[in-house]
Amino acid sequence: MSKISFTKMHGAGNDYIYVNAMECPIANPEKAAVVWSDRHKGIGGDGLIMIDRSEVADFKMRMFNNDGSEGIMCGNGIRCVGKYVYDHRLTTSTTVTIETLGGIKTLQLQTGADNLVTKVRVDMGAPLFRNPDQFALNNGAMQEGVITAPCDGGECRNYTGTFVCMGNPHFVIFTDDIDKVDLAGEGAKLETLAIFPQKCNIEFAQVKGNGTIRTRVWERGTGITQACGTGACATAAAAILSGRADGNVTIAMDGGDLEIEWDGKGNLFMTGPAVTVFDGEIEL
Repeated sequence: MSKISFTKMHGAGNDYIYVNAMECPIANPEKAAVVWSDRHKGIGGDGLIMIDRSEVADFKMRMFNNDGSEGIMCGNGIRCVGKYVYDHRLTTSTTVTIETLGGIKTLQLQTGADNLVTKVRVDMGAPLFRNPDQFALNNGAMQEGVITAPCDGGECRNYTGTFVCMGNPHFVIFTDDIDKVDLAGEGAKLETLAIFPQKCNIEFAQVKGNGTIRTRVWERGTGITQACGTGACATAAAAILSGRADGNVTIAMDGGDLEIEWDGKGNLFMTGPAVTVFDGEIEL
């Protein structure tokens, strides 16, 4: 049985298994993502990310959630892709373009004294507030609007939030006390509502002042994660759009902080850490 080399990496605690598909192609990444992501019987992680050749960018990224579904984009994951290709000397440039299902993203790599990448700034593109393919209400848009979760035999609950598309869908809900949110229960309900044809990432956020917003994330196809890069971007965009924040926002997540810049009109930029945990081999 052949073995695959991998690197375990995380961005603000959002951890994935990274494979250089140019050297180690995987015929069934969907299955590998499920098996390897198991934190008791596998490597452990929020999913699998494959780094491959691209005809339109420097490299191509494919990411698979730990349920085997393929994701459109991962903000924390793409920062680690930038670190991987530079630290493994697949490139000598500190400006790198990565092809994703959400479009081509440009990364600016920041290195330390050891010439290894420590932080990455990513041009995440412009947030969209209308996408009928991902939000099946109000012609695909909702800003500070109300949706209702299933009753499940009990009391129905309304949620006021904003739909934001960062390539993948997000629904951002601002709350006065984020610590009281039953993220597992409420996130699981909201992710699969019929109004989200492609399912949805759910963010609960609380404005803390001094330009900081505390955010907790339920990721579609994965569940609760320590952080979500596109979710941080969506939260900042919703906050700036509603006047809760200005153009520079610190999103404080369970795994660490991400810095978001957006002028309210053009592209949004995210800066955050990228960390290598360990290298290894696993049977395919």
